[in-house]
Amino acid sequence: MLLTASCVFYMFFIPSYIIILLFTVVIDYFAGLWIENAKGRNRKLFLIISIIANIGVLSVFKYYNFFVGNIEGLAGLLGWHPDIPLLNMVLPIGLSFHTFQAMSYTIEVYRGNQKPEKNILLYALYVMFYPQLVAGPIERPQNLLHQFKEEHLFDYNRIVGGLKLMLWGLFKKVVIADRCGAYVSNVFDYPYQHTGETLTFWCGLFFFAWQLYCDFSGYSDMAIGAAQVMGIKLMTNFKRPYLSKSIGEIWQRWHISLTSWFMDYVFRPLGGYRKGRDRGAVNLLIVYFLSGLWHGAAWTFVICFFIFGAQLVFRLYFKKQIGWLFDHLGSKRNKRWNNILHTAVAFIMICIPFAFFRANNLPDALFILKSLFNFGTGALNIGNSSTFIYAVIGVLILYTVEIYQEYYSKSDALPEPKSTGLKFVFYSSVIIYILLTGVFDASQFIYFQF
Repeated sequence: MLLTASCVFYMFFIPSYIIILLFTVVIDYFAGLWIENAKGRNRKLFLIISIIANIGVLSVFKYYNFFVGNIEGLAGLLGWHPDIPLLNMVLPIGLSFHTFQAMSYTIEVYRGNQKPEKNILLYALYVMFYPQLVAGPIERPQNLLHQFKEEHLFDYNRIVGGLKLMLWGLFKKVVIADRCGAYVSNVFDYPYQHTGETLTFWCGLFFFAWQLYCDFSGYSDMAIGAAQVMGIKLMTNFKRPYLSKSIGEIWQRWHISLTSWFMDYVFRPLGGYRKGRDRGAVNLLIVYFLSGLWHGAAWTFVICFFIFGAQLVFRLYFKKQIGWLFDHLGSKRNKRWNNILHTAVAFIMICIPFAFFRANNLPDALFILKSLFNFGTGALNIGNSSTFIYAVIGVLILYTVEIYQEYYSKSDALPEPKSTGLKFVFYSSVIIYILLTGVFDASQFIYFQF
């Protein structure tokens, strides 16, 4: 039933694209069996076949036109003008997510950490489980496959907990992310209309950071909550990253399933830090370059994530000097001021590269980046005042909840009254607030495009 529901769910986008999923499912299912039964070099050969099949599908649908455009551009500099045909097709929804999940299966079978699944329908469900099919979390077979074989009895507290998490995810999406998104679109889609408005660009950048986080973590909350209702436990994908006290900590809390995927299957196989700090720095840059490509076939994504990698490399080499600087700013003598200062600086540092992530093209990104540091002017254009105010209120609610979780409850539980009657009033009020202030005609989830 779950597999059928997952197929129907995916086919609501473009029905014929289910063939792409079935192709990779069949390839990886048999590759897992062949890897288990093979000896010597043949085991690696079957793994390579599986990886080529997955990367091949990803390359054709997501990167073909990008590569062609760059080849033609490079050829033009040399005086050549090749006419390479482009592919006119829509990117399959969530392609990068389920491709990486499928690859983790064959890699783990090859490493001996997972027995190959004999039931092709169960393996297909592992790849296609609908709550996390199109935007993660990117699961590992050790965590998910065995859960499909277990009996899940009705558990009132588990179901209610899952529904609460889904409600919080919906709040993040339609009340915070889409409200922030309306302001962000006005700034980033028409940057040249805001020339000289430095504060407008900073405000747009901060709003985009909150939009991106609430949009993506909101989807993750709904996916994890929906799975929890059915008795399936998915991995945590976000852990309040904007309360982090350093760039490194942000990436330990942000899109955890993707970050850990690259660490396990790219960074450590490249050698990690085992061959020294310099080699580790190169490996970090390679990981973040690939992560940029994973996010999108555009140089704006590549540059954005390369800057993130460069920030981590800078911190790797100058961690002591950074600590000395913060100490001399007075943060060491006051723990609360220390937390606020570190968190604010980390947030600003993560926001600046987001100019490339959100900009429509590279010239726009460079113009926005320049405008951020045009300190001669400071005008702020708030646009639609009600949208701006609702967005600010939503962000304040977000930080209130996350500060409570981080420093008081020490868990992911939402703050709520203890009595049953007050709980009913509280959650009824939340639903009414969502209906009154939420944006229900905005775009789809941002990460669907990846």
